[in-house]
Parts: sequence; structure tokens; C-alpha cells
Amino acid sequence: MTNEDVGTNSVANRLQVGPREGVTYPIQMKYCGHCTMPIEYCEYYPEYEKCKDWLERNMPDDFERLKIEEEAAAADGTDDDKKRQKRGGKGLLRVKKKEDVPKRICVSRAARGKKKSVTVVTGLSTFDIDLKVAAKFFGTKFACGSSVTGDDEIVIQGDVKDDLFDVIPEKWAEIDEDVIEDLGDQKRT
Repeated sequence: MTNEDVGTNSVANRLQVGPREGVTYPIQMKYCGHCTMPIEYCEYYPEYEKCKDWLERNMPDDFERLKIEEEAAAADGTDDDKKRQKRGGKGLLRVKKKEDVPKRICVSRAARGKKKSVTVVTGLSTFDIDLKVAAKFFGTKFACGSSVTGDDEIVIQGDVKDDLFDVIPEKWAEIDEDVIEDLGDQKRT
């Protein structure tokens, strides 16, 4: 047998079709409850610390195993090479830091055509409120269309500006009526 035959044989073994010896099927994957990826890939997620917390609470055995592997990689000095991007692709996602923006909600009315108007609500995201959920709530509450149009803007069809001063603090207890500001009539840009 030549060296070429030995090399071909090992490649054929690695590319073997069908079930492998020593592997139980079906393969059970364990997923992280925070990032929803397999737990082996949590380290590549931008919020890895939150994944670690979730793993420690819900999967202590797997957390210990990953912790031991991490310590071994740190001792070898291979940890930095894993996270550094070699070439191409987008690299590791960056988590946006929230700026210290004053917490206030602005409510205004904007004309839409001659007789119709829309109500614009901005500032809900400063209170960590999911804008899609809020838009859905406003749409069902006022029986109208409501959508998220910008980074921090919800447009509600119809003039419901006056009702919002009561509805928002009622729905979200952390918002006081004093932080809601009426900007009056404005033109939409």
C-alpha cells in the first residue's frame, strides 16, 4: 500500500455516508434561552454575559463544561484568535450603548390630506417599551391603524392625542403623566 492509498482511505472514512459508530441518533441539540443559538455558539453572541447567566441558572452541568473549556482555552492563549475576525464577513455584532437621553414622550398631531390627521408618538423607547407591541396596543385600543415608522416613532391613524394622556400611564405604570408632552399640530417630514 502506498502513501496515496492511505490518504484516500482516511478521507473516505471521514466522508462516510450514513450513521457513524459511537454516535446516538437523533442528535439532541441544546439551545440557549437568551440568544436562541446552540450553546456552543453563545460565545460569538454580542451579549455573551447574559447567555452565561442564563446557562448558569437553567443548565448548570453544561455551564460547568463550557467554563472548563473556556479556562483551558485561556491557558493555551487561543481564546483571542477565536474571536478575532480573520477576513471577510461582518465580524462580531456590536451592541449599541444606550445614551443618557432624557425620558420624555412627545405626542403631536399631523395633518394627512384635508380633513384627516394622524397622531405621532415619540419617546416610548427611552422607557424600554417595545414599539411594535405598543403600536399593536394603540391599534386595538383605538380601533385604527397604527405602525412603527422610525427609530422611536409610532404613527396612529386618527386624532387620539387627548386620549393618549390617560391610556399611556394606564398601560405602562413606569410612565407618569407629567413626562408626556403635547407638541400640538405639526407637519410630518
